[in-house]
Amino acid sequence: MKSLLLVFGFWFFSANSIAQKTAIFDSYTALEKTILNDQNTTYVVNFWATWCAPCVKELPYFEKLNAENKKVKVVLVSLDFKDQYEKKLLPFLKKKAIKSQVVLLTDKEYNTWLPQVDKNWSGSIPATLIIQKGKKIFVEKDFASYQELNNYVNSNTN
Repeated sequence: MKSLLLVFGFWFFSANSIAQKTAIFDSYTALEKTILNDQNTTYVVNFWATWCAPCVKELPYFEKLNAENKKVKVVLVSLDFKDQYEKKLLPFLKKKAIKSQVVLLTDKEYNTWLPQVDKNWSGSIPATLIIQKGKKIFVEKDFASYQELNNYVNSNTN
């Protein structure tokens, strides 16, 4: 009985810790005001989804960047469907042991918020945005390696 309680307690704590760091935003503006609002922080924001194979392939690179590059804060913005949040996104994050901050963006007004990220963004993912002191640097591509991502981030930040 004691071990059953211990297992349940561990499961409950693990599930809650993932759920706590996965906020849902219905608008990009709200996400930007709530999460990307510290002028003293350099953000590396990756737009991705569990159904996007190139996105999933490069997630470990962002995880390593989050762990090793202390100059930046990594934010993974999932564009998964809101109705798949509990059955697909949360289990995926748990299975992959994602430690970076993850948010779910469900804003369907693409023509409004895509240009807020970058005026030339077609909407394809993966895509990455670096925000530093109000300046935005955007790239619409997948990174082939951690080294490529880290070099890109380091060459575009102070």
